[in-house]
Amino acid sequence: MDISSTGLRVLRQIAESGSFTAAAARLGYTQSAVSRQAAALEHSAGTTLFERRPDGVRLTPAGLTLLRHAHTILASLAAAERELTGTATRTEVVRLGAVQSAGSATLPAALAHLAAADPQITVTTREGTTPALIRALRAGSLDLAVLTSRPPHRPFDSEVPRLHLETVADVELVVAASSTGDFAGRTTVHLDELAEAAWIAAPSSNAEPLLGVWPGLPGRPRVVHSARDWLTKLQLVAGGFGVTTVPSRLSTVLPPGVSLLRVDGAPPEIRRVLVARLSGHPTPAITAVTQAITSTG
Repeated sequence: MDISSTGLRVLRQIAESGSFTAAAARLGYTQSAVSRQAAALEHSAGTTLFERRPDGVRLTPAGLTLLRHAHTILASLAAAERELTGTATRTEVVRLGAVQSAGSATLPAALAHLAAADPQITVTTREGTTPALIRALRAGSLDLAVLTSRPPHRPFDSEVPRLHLETVADVELVVAASSTGDFAGRTTVHLDELAEAAWIAAPSSNAEPLLGVWPGLPGRPRVVHSARDWLTKLQLVAGGFGVTTVPSRLSTVLPPGVSLLRVDGAPPEIRRVLVARLSGHPTPAITAVTQAITSTG
């Protein structure tokens, strides 16, 4: 089987991105170049590696087998390059992904704890939605990911083996509102009062859900501002331009002028924060980073 390192990188990026188009954008290739590399991989492997679907591309069982070996091959090539160029690191690197809310509430404390306990470990981070981070874990582009799930906490995907999960905390959702607006001086708000509220929400889809409007809000919500960035959303709230849904853990990083309100008239909305990795025996560095994150719960 004659497969190039470029082909393996393309395989990994397709697995992570979920489409040829997105993989091409991440790699800086044209879509036709990625398609040619995918076809060459399948020809060399003598089997179908990619399942073309209406919602994107997924690896077949054969593709997942090749991806597992690609992790080892590409890591060995990277290590060889570092040795040959004299850039071999003296620290252990752990690649960590996190959903947006964890970036504000969990990562700073976890990284500070780790820096004091295990200074020989270097952590690199990247932000993403839960579906995107799961693809990155499966593709081997991340070692760990901080994810969120909602009851009844079903498996994140149908791939085998299942991801290894450790719970950090169960977090209640609340509504962030202006401290001087319609809900000034209050600690609770009734669900019916939120039906006509102006909302600040992140754009979302079925594949990439993002936080914003209160879950199960009756009627059609009136979204007046759309933003992905937490700082933007909270500053808009502080300015009195709308309300937004946030995890209660963000209470420590709120800007001035923002109050948090519990919602009455509906069951509590709980989200579970978890640390995920691929199954198997983790390295000591991955274990140390996992323990630093779970200690923040």
